[in-house]
Amino acid sequence: MRRKVTVVGAGNVGATCAQVLAAHDYADVVLVDIKEGLPQGKALDINQMGAVLGYEPRVTGSNSYEETAGSDVVVITAGLPRSPGMSRDDLVATNEKIVKDVTEKTIARSPEAILIVVSNPLDAMCHVAKNVSGWPKERVFGMAGILDTARFSTFIAWETQASVKDVTAMVLGGHGDQMVPVVSATTVGGIPLAKLVGEADIDAMVQRTAKGGGELVELLGTSAWYAPGAAAAQMVDSIMLDEKRVLPCTAYLEGEYGIDGLYMGVPVRLGSGGIEAIYELDLGADEQAMLTESAGAVREVVGLLAS
Repeated sequence: MRRKVTVVGAGNVGATCAQVLAAHDYADVVLVDIKEGLPQGKALDINQMGAVLGYEPRVTGSNSYEETAGSDVVVITAGLPRSPGMSRDDLVATNEKIVKDVTEKTIARSPEAILIVVSNPLDAMCHVAKNVSGWPKERVFGMAGILDTARFSTFIAWETQASVKDVTAMVLGGHGDQMVPVVSATTVGGIPLAKLVGEADIDAMVQRTAKGGGELVELLGTSAWYAPGAAAAQMVDSIMLDEKRVLPCTAYLEGEYGIDGLYMGVPVRLGSGGIEAIYELDLGADEQAMLTESAGAVREVVGLLAS
């Protein structure tokens, strides 16, 4: 009997996540959405793609949560997406209600699951899911750093004309304009980025990464979905397959990096138990100052939550 992953929200991000997970061929996927016909149609389409690509799992689309019972991992992508001119913070009031409702319904049917939050504003929505579930921090966390790091890595590969496979990068902090690409820990094939690219070019890539979501919103008229969906699926892989990948995720900090009682993007080890370790990098003075500033911005948004 296959294990089960639930993806809540059959919009672009959720459907992409479900598609990637199905293609990885190790678990059945339940795709849930309130819009009638949407999850059923996307699930049917993904199942039929399996006949082309050769994967076997069953993807089930549903408007209820009954089929989600016994899920090992639940990915929450539900919520209003950004539109041009909107910041992630503008979504607080609306998405807080949605994430609260979704969390209540999923934990009732899958009390042993691990929750991965993708809904924006990501850092604040992680607090909502943790408060509603009452689960330990190891089992409630968010997807942001993998996506931000992927964007940074892409820009680095283009600028250095190197393979993106050889880029090692890390982006910390809140999922917003105050995110902190850690240049001191960034290499291309083991060579420090600063030896390959000038400071002005590095600054330009850092700025483009920080505003990467906004750039895509302006181009698409809504939030991105291919990279975010794949990033969430990578987290699920590491948990379900107990890969123990070291990945940047939005984790609840209790003193790490001098930050307490706040969800922030940091490198963690992801395995079958969820977050199994949080790693503290040796940051430069400027990087630590930026991370502290990012934490302040996240606290402001968390302060907007109703509870």
